[in-house]
Amino acid sequence: MREEFLSRDESSIKSVENEIQILQGLKHHNIINIVGYGSDGQVKKPSGREIKNLVFILLEFVSGGLLFDVCQSLGGMGETTGRYFLSQMLDVIEYMHGKGVVHRDLKLENILVDDSMNLKVADFGFATFRKVHSLKSYRGTLTYMAPEIKEGKVYDGMQIDMFSTAVILFIIVQGIFPFKEAKKDEYFYNLILKGDLNTYWQKTGGESLSDEFKDLIIRMFSYDGKNRLTPAEIRAHPWMQEKCNMEKIRGELLGKVHETRTASTVDT
Repeated sequence: MREEFLSRDESSIKSVENEIQILQGLKHHNIINIVGYGSDGQVKKPSGREIKNLVFILLEFVSGGLLFDVCQSLGGMGETTGRYFLSQMLDVIEYMHGKGVVHRDLKLENILVDDSMNLKVADFGFATFRKVHSLKSYRGTLTYMAPEIKEGKVYDGMQIDMFSTAVILFIIVQGIFPFKEAKKDEYFYNLILKGDLNTYWQKTGGESLSDEFKDLIIRMFSYDGKNRLTPAEIRAHPWMQEKCNMEKIRGELLGKVHETRTASTVDT
């Protein structure tokens, strides 16, 4: 048991050190900013016991909370809001991938929003800049994870980031996960693989979604990573060409979030 805890501690330390190294090289308004770090952190437990020499990171404070919480409180926010958030995600991914970094754990729980509904991608503990096009490590979160990782294949980190982004987009638009896991024997993902899209959209309540959105998301969910749309291809896709007033969308979102938080406060 002692050796197991030591192993976990060493793994955690390496993860934190990796995150520090990566965040120092990433400076983007949609990525959480590292403020400081060290290896001399101290924690005092309620029992009075002190733990010293802890590796730590200081990150900027983002007051808006998690995008996950926004989705949970508002439910499906529709295609226009999906386009609003996807545009910001593409900014992050293009910058990050341009720096040779892949995240490998993009999910709603790892994305913050500030008071102006700007995204802040966080938690780079699984990120890497080494051999990003031929990775083998089992990394990520099951419900957001690309099929090639689950199957133990060598994978391209940039392609799996796009798959996770597709899951995020689907949840923002529809308010539910597109499938439990991207596996061949999972009912909903299997419908996509078989091309039984009418049944898929009927079962997921997406029959009224635009044809352009359906085309975009299915291509992003491709089983073969090579067939997934790149950020540039997504920007050029007809669904992203729809003109919308980003400031208007931002204002409407802020209003809805304020309403739900006010209602929650009144209820308690």
